[in-house]
Amino acid sequence: MPPLIITWADKDHVADFRRDIAALRPQVDIVVASCHWGLGRDPLAYMREIAHAAIEAGADLVIGHGPHELLPIEIYRGRPICYGLGNLSFHTGHRGRKHENWIGMLVELVFEQGKIATCNLRFVRHNDANETIFCRLEDETEVLADLTGRSQKLGATLTQEGDRVRVLVT
Repeated sequence: MPPLIITWADKDHVADFRRDIAALRPQVDIVVASCHWGLGRDPLAYMREIAHAAIEAGADLVIGHGPHELLPIEIYRGRPICYGLGNLSFHTGHRGRKHENWIGMLVELVFEQGKIATCNLRFVRHNDANETIFCRLEDETEVLADLTGRSQKLGATLTQEGDRVRVLVT
């Protein structure tokens, strides 16, 4: 039987993170917290704790990267948390192994009056020349359905609009 793994964030580090974001907030128009974290296809407890702390401290968006998987989207206090953007520029993995069919996401934001008015996602893959290219969503129906289902569990609604995935931010 595999072990049960329970994770949590170090409270002192989370407090420092909150202070840093809160101190930055009045100095800038937009705060994006970028976190390298995760393992597998679902957010772990510590990831949710850190992401929520970032939003509570004033971040407009949290993006995660690390597990090389598309992780679900959460809407927390009206702001998006993208737990894992997958792969944007990796064609090979550790020790030069070539990985096939990796997929990533880009986040497009429109701000109006200091708030996110529109949040879209764009899927990307690599071609044979290792160039990152935008995907046609009609070719990614299984990926979109999977991401939509896992994101719904975290309160996010994703809808297809052409080749973009709209994240409803309320």
